[in-house]
Amino acid sequence: MKVLFVGDIVGRAGRRAVISLLPSLRERHRVDICIANCENAAGGFGITPEITRTLLNLGIDVLTSGNHIWDRREIVEFISTEPRLLRPCNYPEGLPGRGVAVVSAPGGTLVGVINLSGRVFLDPLDCPFRTADREIKAIQDQVNVIVVDFHAEATSEKMAMGWYLDGRVGAVIGSHTHVQTADETILPQGTAYITDMGMTGPINSVIGMEKDVIIERFLSGLPHRFEPAKGKAAFSGVIVEADPQTGLASAIERIHVISRE
Repeated sequence: MKVLFVGDIVGRAGRRAVISLLPSLRERHRVDICIANCENAAGGFGITPEITRTLLNLGIDVLTSGNHIWDRREIVEFISTEPRLLRPCNYPEGLPGRGVAVVSAPGGTLVGVINLSGRVFLDPLDCPFRTADREIKAIQDQVNVIVVDFHAEATSEKMAMGWYLDGRVGAVIGSHTHVQTADETILPQGTAYITDMGMTGPINSVIGMEKDVIIERFLSGLPHRFEPAKGKAAFSGVIVEADPQTGLASAIERIHVISRE
């Protein structure tokens, strides 16, 4: 079976790229399950209920997120009503929403999706490694394949998670930095890994934001309001091929396509 994971969707340009390119990519690669990180989909910061519904109606099966999931006030209540919208499961106990989803692919193959946040250079949440142990144990007897979105800043923390989960999940896919890395691999025990799957968002930008504003902030040191850039966008992500019998991966391929819009 094939899982398409869409890199962090940023703003209107990123959403347009998904609308434009997702149907043809799903058909061309014969994708069974589609997952996307959506935490920057609403104006570059957070996501709204309306955008959640739009993305799910495009055929995305699960939406993952990260440290920007709470940026839009209206999502706090909504996230508890939509099981396909995840927040990192290592947030403190008692918060709204959930960090794990189980979805069914054509033919009945069950895929578990676990959303985790790193702690290096990010908020000091619960340990993502011990949280991964707990969540894998909770669903491993119910699903055929497990895919992990590790939303983290530090390359070392992401790589450590890949090695830590090697042989226990089908894929550990890094998100958050918005820059696609070229280290996609199948680890020795059969887990597909990439440090960052990249961003689905505007090309002429600094990680999706208006470049002039970012440059001015570096030059002056003064705070500036960030705005998502406009113009053409890249659709980035990965396709993982996994065996429903073993739950392990046989291939991982980077996707990077420029939208015509």
